[in-house]
Amino acid sequence: MSSFFQRLNAVNAPSIGLGCMNLSHGYGSIVPESAALRALDEAFDMGYRHFDTATLYGATANEQVVGRALESKRHQLFLASKCGMAMDPESGKRVIDGRPATLRKQCEASLARLRTDHLDLYYLHRLDRQVPIEESVGALGRLMEEGKIGGVGLSEISATTLRRAVAEYPVAAVQSEYSLWTRNPGIALIDACREAGTALVAFSPLGRGFLTGAIKDTTRLEEGDMRRYMPRFSADNYPHNVKLFERLGALAQGLSVSPGQLALAWLRAKGDDIIPIPGTRSVDHMRENLAAETLSLDVTTVQQLDAMMTPDQVAGARYSEAQQADIDTEEFVL
Repeated sequence: MSSFFQRLNAVNAPSIGLGCMNLSHGYGSIVPESAALRALDEAFDMGYRHFDTATLYGATANEQVVGRALESKRHQLFLASKCGMAMDPESGKRVIDGRPATLRKQCEASLARLRTDHLDLYYLHRLDRQVPIEESVGALGRLMEEGKIGGVGLSEISATTLRRAVAEYPVAAVQSEYSLWTRNPGIALIDACREAGTALVAFSPLGRGFLTGAIKDTTRLEEGDMRRYMPRFSADNYPHNVKLFERLGALAQGLSVSPGQLALAWLRAKGDDIIPIPGTRSVDHMRENLAAETLSLDVTTVQQLDAMMTPDQVAGARYSEAQQADIDTEEFVL
């Protein structure tokens, strides 16, 4: 068993974690701090033990609120954060920087904001194409040897990059977008992770809300919501994609579960080494998502889901050209 799963098991973590980004970043207005603290407290009480944040989220505000909420419970949970991508306080723009000195500096700052002396997992948030992956991973390896982090992680990388990275230092987990309507890890990354004994942590496992059925009209998304700039959510593509959702909704209804729970159960059926970390602002949705852990699908249902929302059926790329330029993952050629 890898150290990643040993650490999760040590705190009795369920096989579904919590992405904390939504509270401070990405989807419109920021959740007020008092409400965010209550939500994180309730998440812990209902059973979540794997909490995921990043330097980038809310320009460090997310780490700060997670640190305040979970400080007294730190020894009872698995805490992950990310480095190598941050907001420039002067320009307000994202900066990708994978230089060893930058990663060390960001780690020290993350530890302070999160009110802890170590992180269970620390990801390189994005590949810096100006810095060899071996240098970035080597720097994270040194942080691990010093006890500042419990495992080295990578995010939104390709199978080729992972193989280069693990030749330098063991990689505990790779985080990548993976869901019924985003299947890019299946091209090559999942196989590379299994070769390396590396877990796959699936972010946006509910398709940024699409797979819950909650988003009927994307024109009503708040200003500043990242989905307004994603091709799949555009006025041209979204009506087509909503029709794809109808099959998922009907299947979920027949099984007396929510569409989101069915989408999470499909991911879990893909392997015990795949850990979904759905994010939400809603305590009720946190509870609904966690309940999907007990949902087991038969082979026929998995096959039915496999046939839905395949890459050739979904309208629109997952990222805009500008967003796509920042990631290293394999893409489908359709």
